[in-house]
Amino acid sequence: MDHYGHDHADHGHGLGQAVTNLLGAAVAATVVLVIIEFVAGFAGNSLALVSDGIHNLTDIPGMAISWLAARWATRPPTHEKTFGYHRAGILAAFANALVLGLAALGLISESVLHLRHPEPVETGLMMGVAVIALLINGGITFAVHRGRRDLNVRTVWIHNLGDALFDVAIFVGALAIHFTGAVWVDPALGIGIGVVVLWTSGGILRESGHILLEGLPRALQLQEVASAILKIPPVREVHDVHIWTLGTGLNALSCHVRIPDMHMEESEKLLLSIRNLLEREFQITHTTIQFERAGLPAQSGPLMPAPARRSAH
Repeated sequence: MDHYGHDHADHGHGLGQAVTNLLGAAVAATVVLVIIEFVAGFAGNSLALVSDGIHNLTDIPGMAISWLAARWATRPPTHEKTFGYHRAGILAAFANALVLGLAALGLISESVLHLRHPEPVETGLMMGVAVIALLINGGITFAVHRGRRDLNVRTVWIHNLGDALFDVAIFVGALAIHFTGAVWVDPALGIGIGVVVLWTSGGILRESGHILLEGLPRALQLQEVASAILKIPPVREVHDVHIWTLGTGLNALSCHVRIPDMHMEESEKLLLSIRNLLEREFQITHTTIQFERAGLPAQSGPLMPAPARRSAH
């Protein structure tokens, strides 16, 4: 017997219209910020501002993809895409992280070259633009804060939070250059920005790659889930257990459960009990559970070579 749990039309529909609209506004605001940073960076001879502008420029296509992905995630399933578009956001996060990682490497390389031959910068312009950038990036970070559980939006949230911190660092660096004349601070900031971006994009790559490869959700243990199902009488054995993530906040499970002979009505009650347990204790909302008659030879799958069986005691 196969049973498919409901996807809950309202659950897993991505970020919701409000946050989706905020992502669209964030793209527009970032475009304005990039223009300001490029103009001010070249006018003031500040590598830190130009570097931050490049960083924000690389955010624009990623944020645009995130905005589109948020819209796609709300689409219902189709005959061809039976799970819907929940993975759109995960794909966007993976692509964003790749672009940012490559941009960070280029930024670090350029900053190292300028560190060897630092040049004077216009600190007043540098501080003014840093304040404007802080207001924009801080506003975006605060606006999308509530949707950061979504991996796709988390990339935007992390990027803009990091950008806001970079803006503070640029402002402080401009003060240091102004009062001490240490022009090497500017390219040093560029290196620091690049390293942080490389580190954060690496984390997003690992997480999104894990999901795309149908990895076990981080918060779950396969054996714990199987053991919990075994506690429901009259379940005798659980095997071929597979758990994966369809999209943010939407986990799926398929497994085979061995039970003794029983009336169809009783097996339906047992199925409901297992579904309720999985949703209540493990937040697994999409299930495919196949019942098999106890006593038949076990054919366990690759994820659980040793089937979980009820103890004889």
